[in-house]
Amino acid sequence: MAAAIKGWGAELGFQQVGIADCDLSLAEARLGAWLGQDMHGDMHWLARHGSKRTRPAELVPGTLRVISARMDYLPEYQVNIERVLGDPAQAFVSRYALGRDYHKVLRQRLKRLAQRIEARVGAFGYRVFVDSAPVMEKPLAQKAGLGWIGKHTNVINPQAGSWFFLGEIYCDLPLPVDPPAEDHCGRCKACIDICPTDAIVAPYVLDARLCISYLTIEHPGPIPEPLRGRMGNHIYGCDDCQLACPWNRFAHLTEEADFLPREGLDTPTLLALFAWDEDEFLARTAGSAIRRIGHERWLRNIAVALGNAEPSAAVREALTARADHPSLLVREHARWALSAQGAGAAA
Repeated sequence: MAAAIKGWGAELGFQQVGIADCDLSLAEARLGAWLGQDMHGDMHWLARHGSKRTRPAELVPGTLRVISARMDYLPEYQVNIERVLGDPAQAFVSRYALGRDYHKVLRQRLKRLAQRIEARVGAFGYRVFVDSAPVMEKPLAQKAGLGWIGKHTNVINPQAGSWFFLGEIYCDLPLPVDPPAEDHCGRCKACIDICPTDAIVAPYVLDARLCISYLTIEHPGPIPEPLRGRMGNHIYGCDDCQLACPWNRFAHLTEEADFLPREGLDTPTLLALFAWDEDEFLARTAGSAIRRIGHERWLRNIAVALGNAEPSAAVREALTARADHPSLLVREHARWALSAQGAGAAA
């Protein structure tokens, strides 16, 4: 049955499927210590639900096994990504968010996988999750043999790097489990050294409060001023640690059309994106994971990137136009960016 599930997963577009038991006691201890240091910032939902996050059978009663699956999403070669990062006039969007919202893609495929299992074994208890509930997806992926959790806290597969999404099926089938993946980071600390904001405070420990992905996506308020100048042209997420990881020389380009860039977001200019009004933002991010941050945070993030851009009259003009925006959050970041551009008086 386990072999059949993995075969069906491959037919549905997953690059790997593994099976794990529900013992997350080690992950539970690590999560508790991390939360105790307040490294989750504004992500208060990580501290909710008690032990349901680390004890699958409490979240979904009857759960015996977790079927974990991964799907590649890398849309282009890394040299192209690095070219965008190296151009301060362009906006960098994390590559996972360039196409269709991955939650929808993976959830549909996992439901189809569960339906195939049901057709073979009859009715059984299951629930599908894609980053949508208190689920420890990375420790479960490691237990299922999909890869190990690297020093940057992403899952790394020795044959595929780390550019992939994860999804799970909690089920009550007593399936045989796969051997867990072993850590192969060794003495490498490339991800730690490359992090622009020093968010990887120790191997395997990420302080979200310093992470560009957290600051541009999860954090609702002002971005701390000491970090703004270090954010470069990142406007939604950050892939620097993945780009630095030597295991990603084995990464594969995605075969999913849904994950390919939409609306030219792989190579946009900061000025073009900063000009979007809210209606255009909503229209162009329809079906995208980007939409959930809203237009206000979108402008906040781009304002910071413009503050880090090469000084120019066009940049100052765009920032000046937003310096009296109805949102205090946007105004403050636009005025900071003007100051960074050497045009504080214009604010």
